[in-house]
Amino acid sequence: MATDKPLTKNIEEGRAPFNFKKYTAAGGYESVHKVVKMEPTDAVELVKNAGLGGRGGAGFNTGLKWSFVPPPDGGPRYLVINADEMEPGTFKDRLLIENDPHLLIEGMITTCFALQSNCGYIFLRGEYTDCEERLLKAIKEAYDNGMLGKNVAGKKGFDLDIYLHTSAGRYICGEETALLNALEGKRANPRAKPPFPQVSGLWGRPTVVNNVETICNIPGIVTHGVEWYQALGKGDYVGTRISGVSGRVNKPGCWEVPVGITFRELLEDYAGGMQDGYELKAFLPGGGSTDFLIPEHLDLPMDPGLVQKAGSRLGTSLIMVLDDKTCPVGCIRNLIKFFAHESCGWCTPCRDGLPWVEHILNNMEEGKGSLKDIEILDEMTRYMGPGNTFCALAPGAVEPLQSGLKYFMGEFEAHINHGCSYN
Repeated sequence: MATDKPLTKNIEEGRAPFNFKKYTAAGGYESVHKVVKMEPTDAVELVKNAGLGGRGGAGFNTGLKWSFVPPPDGGPRYLVINADEMEPGTFKDRLLIENDPHLLIEGMITTCFALQSNCGYIFLRGEYTDCEERLLKAIKEAYDNGMLGKNVAGKKGFDLDIYLHTSAGRYICGEETALLNALEGKRANPRAKPPFPQVSGLWGRPTVVNNVETICNIPGIVTHGVEWYQALGKGDYVGTRISGVSGRVNKPGCWEVPVGITFRELLEDYAGGMQDGYELKAFLPGGGSTDFLIPEHLDLPMDPGLVQKAGSRLGTSLIMVLDDKTCPVGCIRNLIKFFAHESCGWCTPCRDGLPWVEHILNNMEEGKGSLKDIEILDEMTRYMGPGNTFCALAPGAVEPLQSGLKYFMGEFEAHINHGCSYN
């Protein structure tokens, strides 16, 4: 039976995740039985036509990404799931894995058939111990019931193994090539591109890296079709996604919502609005590495293109709320401290630039700054901007800073002249 909440239909607060028997009784693994009767290239085209954008932050068309994998040559090819959820303010993948692990496994099986892959890896953040326990259980149940191993779902010749890899955990592993290096046992530094992973990825073989939520969309698309998936969105938008809110709101959390709702709808209808005594000052629309937006942007649909035009990125679609009683300079300093710690050190602007920005912001918070520091901070946002670093870590890290200088210059100047007024 089709549902309007394909990602969370099996999730109920306080209830344990479905085991294999309950999951299949609720319609689970239907996509596997359907996809094995298709041509792999047709499955890729189906996902491409559905218009599913990647949910890891970039938003690139998932089926189009898959189509870049070259035809089989007899060697191995891999699907790697990025479950190393390290973006500040982001907790949507954890929701899905902890509460419905079989959905991810089903999505991986269906995807591997489309990619003509016989091996999948889940690269999991090491601190997600509950996720680890539940995924291992679900994987074992899938093997025990013929959904993994030899001749998956009775399809002769379709053999598939899935492995869970718990990582030491670094933010840089959100960059797919750094993740692949870590999975190979190397230092998690990003690789030069091209070649892209679809051509030369894990151990030099064709590899697709997708986010957890992205792959959890695949079973519904394959089972119910393109028209069903596209009708889930609001207006001209397609599908659903996990969006959330953290900060001083009445009901922080994350929910499956139609793509295309506005930030105001998410903040007020789902998160219950701001807590009494607090007003919205600004918000980061997609995790800690996105530019601030302000209340005048609340009626903007949560669309990557429109958010970009407004000067930010939708990113992971989880809002971090900045209220009127929290110091924006201190908030930015806290984020910069995280990103400076997580730099892999591979390129100079990121390795040396982020700690220097942290140092300047620390001085401001301690009343030791000067007006010249504001000019330096502005320069640093450009030195670490797109095109000047090896990967997107530093450009993303300075987005809260560059937008903070745009919207909160008065607070920066006040720190220099009078000290922090929020203490």
